[in-house]
Amino acid sequence: METESTVRRIRAQQKQQKQPGCSDEAAALNGLPKRKHKPEVSAGLLGESSAVLLLLGFVCLLWLLVLLSLRQLVISSPGLFNAIRARKHLERITSVGPRTVGSPENEIMTVNYLLDQIEQIRIGSQTGPHSITVDVQRPTGSFSIDFLGGFTSYYDRVTNIVVKLEPKTTAQHFMLANCHFDSVANSVGASDDAVSCSVMLEVLHSLAYLSSPLKHGIIFLFNGAEENILQASHGFITQHPWAQQVRAFVNLEAAGVGGKEVVFQTGPENPWLVQAYVRAAVHPFASVVGQEVFQSGVIPSDTDFRIYRDFGKIPGIDLAFIENGFIYHTKYDTPERIHTDSIQRAGDNILSVLKHLVMSDELADSSAYRHGNMVFFDLLGVTVVAYPARVGTIINYLAAVATVIYLGRKCRLSSSAGGRYTRDLACAACVAVLSWFVALLTVQIVALLVTLAGRSMFWYTHFYAAVCLYGSVAVGKILLIHTLAKNLYYGGVSSVDLSERFFDVSLLLWCCALLFLTQRGLCSAYVPMMMVVFPLASKLLLTKHFRARGASLQYSVLYLTGLAVPYVHIMFLIWVVFEIFTPILGRSGTEIPPDVVLASLVTLATVILSSYFMHFIYLACSTRRILAGLGSVFVLMFVLVCCGLFFPYSADPSSPRPKRIFVQHSTRVLHALDGTVERSDSGLWINSLDYSGMQHITPHIPQINDSIRTRCSEQLPYCGFPWFLPVKFLVKKSWYLPAPEVSPEAPLQFRLLSRHDTEWGTVKMSFEAKGPSHMSLYLRPHAGSSLIGWSFGDGTPGFDLSGEYFVFYSHGLDAPAWSFWFEIQPPESSDVPPDQGLISLAVSSHYFSGPDRSSEPLEALLNRFPAWAFPSSWVSTYHMYRY
Repeated sequence: METESTVRRIRAQQKQQKQPGCSDEAAALNGLPKRKHKPEVSAGLLGESSAVLLLLGFVCLLWLLVLLSLRQLVISSPGLFNAIRARKHLERITSVGPRTVGSPENEIMTVNYLLDQIEQIRIGSQTGPHSITVDVQRPTGSFSIDFLGGFTSYYDRVTNIVVKLEPKTTAQHFMLANCHFDSVANSVGASDDAVSCSVMLEVLHSLAYLSSPLKHGIIFLFNGAEENILQASHGFITQHPWAQQVRAFVNLEAAGVGGKEVVFQTGPENPWLVQAYVRAAVHPFASVVGQEVFQSGVIPSDTDFRIYRDFGKIPGIDLAFIENGFIYHTKYDTPERIHTDSIQRAGDNILSVLKHLVMSDELADSSAYRHGNMVFFDLLGVTVVAYPARVGTIINYLAAVATVIYLGRKCRLSSSAGGRYTRDLACAACVAVLSWFVALLTVQIVALLVTLAGRSMFWYTHFYAAVCLYGSVAVGKILLIHTLAKNLYYGGVSSVDLSERFFDVSLLLWCCALLFLTQRGLCSAYVPMMMVVFPLASKLLLTKHFRARGASLQYSVLYLTGLAVPYVHIMFLIWVVFEIFTPILGRSGTEIPPDVVLASLVTLATVILSSYFMHFIYLACSTRRILAGLGSVFVLMFVLVCCGLFFPYSADPSSPRPKRIFVQHSTRVLHALDGTVERSDSGLWINSLDYSGMQHITPHIPQINDSIRTRCSEQLPYCGFPWFLPVKFLVKKSWYLPAPEVSPEAPLQFRLLSRHDTEWGTVKMSFEAKGPSHMSLYLRPHAGSSLIGWSFGDGTPGFDLSGEYFVFYSHGLDAPAWSFWFEIQPPESSDVPPDQGLISLAVSSHYFSGPDRSSEPLEALLNRFPAWAFPSSWVSTYHMYRY
């Protein structure tokens, strides 16, 4: 009896005799001699060149549509918002320089400018139907947050400018519009977030001059301490008397510079807010996928949205600019990089949405309209589709049922082929999944080789080089696995039948993804729903044509046309992913190899796009030249990358890609139990926020090399260094170059006020600190001791980070000394040495404004940094005490 493999070999030879155009490749892969004849394309199959041109043309055309839609900022404007006037506000706000909390630039100059402009609007609109009330709030408070692993924040006399716009007959219900005018220490913060405050000023101007009164009121909050991890918004929503009247909010933020502002968070629940945005926004741009990705925590960022949602229990809309995140929080975030059309579209949208909301009935009782989430997504910037999540669930299940019916009919065929259909479909699915796994594994190996070769982050300035390198590997491996399966395993099966089978595999896998996401309650399930509905409908319409004529040019074009809608949306989402994550990988720390992450994203994009293209692999007469071309591209790009042709960073003024480095001129002082100084040192503490470390700096500054690498001192709070925020888990590699001692004009004053034993056996210690506007406090209980209470937040210590506690402190102008207390449970065991003490307490003082900011060693070092290396720098001190 002949084996099944023998039968397949005989069928393969018979098929090759019938299809001479495809015989050469099949014969070569099966070990058979090539036939000597002129190759020609067999009936029902595509020529290799035709297949390549069709697929490349399809992908390039859709990608061009995505890019064109992203560049088209404003199609038409109603003309109610004056972007020119808003730009003047932006230039005036940023002209004072960086605006850190506690600095005169933030607390006096910017505040005075905003108050002056608001007063002009108030005076000019007095004869209208609205009244304007202004209040300057300087709250003090503290709270704990799980951002960056979790820490506690304390703020003292930070600044809020609160403006109430309401009908002269007064209002009971208010919308809140929020922006922040402070910036990080090394940036004028044009996009983050001066442009939003400029937009809000102009929106206030437009609404104040309306001739007809609004139904409800609007509170405009210009908050002055967002970069200090959301402090001012917490002060408003928890302490300001007007906060009790806020029913919903709109928050204006930035994770990039310019472009389109996208709605990336809504809710929680309250679908009426999304519906209001869709109806009212002049230039809608929104994505529920962005919302679910952002709220998953994979993006190391947060906004005031969290404060209003968690502490105020009110729903809202979060908007942000996301393009060009390479210069986010750098000196390059300047007004001239923000296009006037970006300001115009943001102003048109905010003005229209606020007008719609304050005239709506829902705002008066927003809780009555809280009934689930919304599915919403953008279609090339033309419109936003939105529907309730419960409706989306019904649509998703209907799509899944249609898929089951389509596949079930094939399973119930009475012929022998139909009887084997389930098994063949499962085998084909295994081939598809295997091709994806092999592609991912191979791409990861290539990424590791690039990393080991010291060429990590070559794509930071040359993104399309990464697409060519990692994309060619991913496409090539997927194509190779399917080619081998087609010619070795499926030798006796017709190409037309195989193409049908692998279309069904794609449909099945997308249906599985659809059911999984729907069961998890994720609104992003609309993506696999589109990838099921459109291809299935197209295939049903083209079935007769395909069976009659095979893979004709007409069929191929119509098939790809049916994929156009879901694929163009998939490409838009791919653009969003790379637009956000590529810059983030340049500041994600020294521990995560960024090439592995980016290569994985490229592979994921390839897998998604190739899903329904597997249909064409089996319709193509040959893939030999395609594989050869992909292999050539890979070899060429790999050689060029390993030769160092693609430098990661750029100082090009038109499109800078700076390297992020933090340099602190610091003095460290360690105190013993009796308060005497055990030891001290001073130096330039250098941190790289990306994986390449000092690799590209050392050739320019030889002193900064691995010989001055420093290690974490585990016995000291927070490794014995002045961390500004608790990010030591991301940045574990640092360098410490000896330097003279720092001598700030306002040095830290720290003292123990009192210490006493409580009646329940604990020790309570009170302290006082007087220092600059930004300080960080680290607490490490010693072995056997535990922290059971403190004066922050609700009194319960939170977020024990590997046995340590982190408290971030900032204050505005004229703040008193910072007073706080801890309650410690002493060790019960008598084995603990008495000279150990109960706790180690460290305080870092950060000086990045005023005269204390200057440092000759620091300035000398910065002058030697290459033009493409952008350091954030300041002076700091680190004092550690034992008690």
